[in-house]
Amino acid sequence: MSATLNVAHFLDRSVRLHPDREAVVCGPVRLTYQALHFMARQIAGALRARGIGRGSRVVLSCPNTPYFPAAYFGVLQAGATVVPINVLLKPAEIAFHLRDAEAAAYFCFEGTPELPMAAMGKAAFDEVGTCRHFVVMPRDPKHPPAIDGATMLEAFVTGHGGATYTEPTDPDDTAVILYTSGTTGQPKGAELTHLNIVLNASSSSDVLVLPCRTGLHEPVVSLITLPLFHSFGQVCQLVSGVHSGNTLVLLPRFEPPAVVATMLAERVNLWCGVPTMYWALMDLLRREEASVDLAALAAHMRLCVSGGAPMPVALLEEVSSRLGVRILEGYGLSETSPVATFNHAERPSKPGTVGQPIFGVEVECVADDGTPVPDGERGEVVIRGPNIMKGYFRQPEATAEVLRGGWFHTGDIGIIDADGYLAIVDRKKDMILRGGFNVYPREIEELLLTHPAVGQCAVVGVPDDRLGEDVKAFVVRKPGQSASEDQIIAWCRERIAVYKAPRHVEFADALPMSATGKILKRVLRAGAAG
Repeated sequence: MSATLNVAHFLDRSVRLHPDREAVVCGPVRLTYQALHFMARQIAGALRARGIGRGSRVVLSCPNTPYFPAAYFGVLQAGATVVPINVLLKPAEIAFHLRDAEAAAYFCFEGTPELPMAAMGKAAFDEVGTCRHFVVMPRDPKHPPAIDGATMLEAFVTGHGGATYTEPTDPDDTAVILYTSGTTGQPKGAELTHLNIVLNASSSSDVLVLPCRTGLHEPVVSLITLPLFHSFGQVCQLVSGVHSGNTLVLLPRFEPPAVVATMLAERVNLWCGVPTMYWALMDLLRREEASVDLAALAAHMRLCVSGGAPMPVALLEEVSSRLGVRILEGYGLSETSPVATFNHAERPSKPGTVGQPIFGVEVECVADDGTPVPDGERGEVVIRGPNIMKGYFRQPEATAEVLRGGWFHTGDIGIIDADGYLAIVDRKKDMILRGGFNVYPREIEELLLTHPAVGQCAVVGVPDDRLGEDVKAFVVRKPGQSASEDQIIAWCRERIAVYKAPRHVEFADALPMSATGKILKRVLRAGAAG
């Protein structure tokens, strides 16, 4: 008989140990572990009643509200696979994910007047036609939105009873599909197994939670401003936090004044962010230092963590000085569940590095022929261990391209020193890392080429003090066309998520080409940086 393993067992365990402990805090809402477990069981029971379980996939589009953990663990308790997607996606992008994942159900948060998520989600749902259930999670359950053909969450779960157990799943069953784009254009779904996430969340608890503990019976209060649809916030804070019995304080939007106020009000011990979040927080503290009680912040804060992009050393030092807390950096990708390396609390940190491999993980830097390079030399970062994804969902060729010789090839260029600390120094891919979000040029280029005024284009990343990189498009207009920079940017923003759209457009008579007709992006980058 095969062993069973389900990520939702973490919630089952914590409700047995800490039923009355606060699990989720979001504004005025405060849910105990017992209440969160009940919500998840209600959703699991409703899914099972409709035949949605092992082998089914459920798309989840939700910001950092209590609905996200309830739906996330509910889907897992039913034995199904949860597919979290970016809340900023537009209808055509949502439709792609529903279609590609062959989703049986779609749970979508209502949204706001500025971001009508449910209306856009319903449009995508109707376009696809093969997803059986569209469920809206309303901002105010007493006043649900009027969306024709939509089922409100309360109605979805009513009359079906709650699940009485978590569905047994195999360690190698797919727990989560995280969509990550590539240089080939359309996003690919990285399949993370229950074993991948259980081990990575457990390791995250070791490196994040244990340094924050002051006693066995006092929970760690973890502030989550990272989007939960992203692997960093989802595994390293949500799943890891539930595993450890943390109190998880959710902020639906990252706004520095709200972050500081929440840190003080909730006596936050642990905060994870990307460098742009730290930059914005320090900018606020520089301007309003006299009105912020830094001593009170430091009295409770025990650890800050940065990931998603390398943090400039000067920023790291400023954060540490102002908050009086140690900043630890790590590295990983969606395909690695996500953590691969970390600056462990029990070891000296090396600013500018992303630390050493976590438990069970091996990391090497290799030459183009796959042979390891000597310590201190550049090479492509390759990773193997129990954190590596099963593969890209129904894309065997793309899977084979990155999983070679038992190693996951990241496309990042790194250096490993004599002590085993990894530094990320470059990228093999054309990927742009904008404020912690991956932006892939080819996807933008393919869109731009459908604009009636665009004849040729190339998209590159350009340096940005706040975001790390920003998106710039070089455009050759078709003869007789006169589209402006603002018009091109606005047109893109109507069709793709705002974080992907170019912020800068430069028009040119021609793009630099190689002898074989390949656009020389390195020339464009050099000119933009200069």
